Amino acid sequence: MKKYIFPVFTSVVIGTIMAVLLINSYDNKTALTVAKNVQTVYYIQRGVYSNKDSMKENMSEFESYIYNKKEGKYYTYIGMSQNKENAEKLKEYYKKQGYETIIKEKHTDNTNFLTVLSQYDKLLESTDNTQTINVICNQILSKYEELVNNEY
Repeated sequence: MKKYIFPVFTSVVIGTIMAVLLINSYDNKTALTVAKNVQTVYYIQRGVYSNKDSMKENMSEFESYIYNKKEGKYYTYIGMSQNKENAEKLKEYYKKQGYETIIKEKHTDNTNFLTVLSQYDKLLESTDNTQTINVICNQILSKYEELVNNEY
């Protein structure tokens, strides 16, 4: 009986150490999105705010915007596109309006929204008119609220 205690104990200790190492190796890995129709969408980020009141106050000059809450911070977005060139165009549009923005790349699989977004992207490609760009941005954000946010 005594000759089995040491091998069993050693096996349990080694198994525990291997399990901990294996689990910890996945903590720092970014998850891959696995879905059939996942596509990249470029979001035009306006700012990051520590509370909702501050966000609402600073975003009051925009007719439409969306936000995500992550880790206690509010990330605001004022435009989006599936096309990198259109995202750059929107960034430049807002820069001319006096707003600093950055482009964030995210992924979505909402086919209804992606279909609508691709139609608005075609309109964005064909215009340089500031009023038209503004209307398109507001429409995209409105459709996002309708088709994506209402999903949750």
